[in-house]
Amino acid sequence: MQTHLAAALGSVVLTAGTLLGAPAAGAQTSAYPVTSVPPIEVGNTWTKGTITWYNRSVAVTGTHKSVSAAGPAYCRRTWVYTYDAAGAQLGSGGSYAADTACGTTKNYSSFTVPADVPGGAALVRVCLDDGNLKDLLCQPFRRP
Repeated sequence: MQTHLAAALGSVVLTAGTLLGAPAAGAQTSAYPVTSVPPIEVGNTWTKGTITWYNRSVAVTGTHKSVSAAGPAYCRRTWVYTYDAAGAQLGSGGSYAADTACGTTKNYSSFTVPADVPGGAALVRVCLDDGNLKDLLCQPFRRP
């Protein structure tokens, strides 16, 4: 009798422990916020894409366009800067050299820019650059 009672009690404790450790029904991890970047235009050239806001970085994906292949000053890349809530720059990074658009429209591979502070970047500045990485025009975007 004691064996059956001990087994039943052990089963109840194990079941209760499992249920208490489980997440609430319907609980989901929240998705990271995403911001659409409308075209940042200089003449007939532009960059556009999306920013995904992570806890200690941002990821940027998109497309940029160049209308001339006459040299690096006419090519286009995308560069991004991250800032904390006080306006201090946290990091910078940009599209890969292989993704440079020269006389064409080109998708650029997703790249990550560090923002290593609690909560991540409060502000991101997205820039259309020439092929020499000179910022031509930048626009700020606040974390949603």
